[in-house]
Amino acid sequence: MTVSEDLPGSTGKRGIKPSGKPTLKTIAQMTGLNVTTISRALNNAPELSQDTRDRVQKIAAEIGYSPDRAALRLKTGRTNVVSLVLEPDEQIYGFGTSIVAGLTEAMRDTAYHLVITPLFRNVSPMEPIRHIVRNRMADGVIFSKAESFDERIRFLLDNNFPFVSHGRSRWPEAHPFVDFDNEAYAYGAVRRLAQKGCKKVSIVLPESALTYTDHLKNGMARAASEAGIAHEFAGDVTLQSPTDAIRNYVIKRSKRPDGPDGWVCASEVSALAVIGGLNEAGRPVGISSHVISKQASPMFAQFKTGAETVPEDFVDAGRQMGRLLMARIGGAEPAGLQHLAQPQFTWQDGQD
Repeated sequence: MTVSEDLPGSTGKRGIKPSGKPTLKTIAQMTGLNVTTISRALNNAPELSQDTRDRVQKIAAEIGYSPDRAALRLKTGRTNVVSLVLEPDEQIYGFGTSIVAGLTEAMRDTAYHLVITPLFRNVSPMEPIRHIVRNRMADGVIFSKAESFDERIRFLLDNNFPFVSHGRSRWPEAHPFVDFDNEAYAYGAVRRLAQKGCKKVSIVLPESALTYTDHLKNGMARAASEAGIAHEFAGDVTLQSPTDAIRNYVIKRSKRPDGPDGWVCASEVSALAVIGGLNEAGRPVGISSHVISKQASPMFAQFKTGAETVPEDFVDAGRQMGRLLMARIGGAEPAGLQHLAQPQFTWQDGQD
C-alpha cells in the first residue's frame, strides 16, 4: 500500500545551496519531511508515493548528496554497492562496456551503485573475490568466464555471498548465472554449414577449463554426426591466442588436402582472424569456404566479411545479471535465478 504524505511547498530554504557536505538532515530541512522519510525515499521504499520519491531524489541530485558508505555499512551491514570484476581484454573488446550498460539499466531505480573491480593479468581470479567478501566492499559481485568447477563460485556459495556469474559451472548446488546457450549455437551453426555443402567443419575453442568450451564441443559434434560430415577442433590455438596465431593456423590448415571448408567462430575477433586466414589461403569466404560467427556488436557487419552471424546480446546479459543479483541480495533462492539466452538463427536466404 502506498502511503500518502502531506508535502509542504517550498520553504525559505528551498533553492539555497547548503554549505558543507549535504546530509539527510539538509534534505529534510529543504523539504519539510523527516529524516526517516528522506532515507526511505532515497532507497525507493515502495510504501512511499512516487511523487515523494521523485522529489526527494531530485533535490538530493541537485545539492550533490551522496550517502556516507562507512556509516551505512555500520548501521545496516550493507554498502549499496555492486562490484563487477573485469579483465582488461574484456573492456577492450567491448564486452565490459555492453555488460555495464545493461547492469546500470537494471540498477537505475535501486539504491545500488556499480563499482568496477579490475582483474589484472597474472593475478589469480580469486584475489579480487576474496578482497570484496572479506572486507565487505560490496553487497554482491558479478564476474565472467565461469569454469566447470570454478573456485570463485565455490567460495561465494560457501560464504553465502550474493553473486551472479556470466557462464555456468558444474557444481551440484544451484547458483545464479546468466549464460548464452553455446551448445545450441554450435549445433545450429554446424547444421547451417552442412546445408551449405561443407564436408568438414572446425572451431577455435576457448580455454579448456571454461564451461562453455564443452558446450560448444558437444553441440558441434552432435550436429556433425547427424549431418554425416566430419568435424575437428583447432589444435595449438584458442580464443585467447593472438589473432596472428589464429590466422596463421587457419592458413596452414586450409592449405592441406584435408582442411576444413566450414568454420564456426565463438567470437567476432576470432572470426576476423579466421576469415583473414581463409582468404589468404585462397579459400575465399562464401565461395570455397563458409564461416558462421557470433555477433555482439554492429561493428562486425561493417567489415563485409561474407560470414553469416548469430547475435549474442551482452547488453541484455548485463541487464539480466543486474536483475538476478538484485533479487539474490533481496533474499531470493539461487535455484530460481538463472537465465539461459537462446540463439536466434535467421540466415541470409531466409531459411531458419
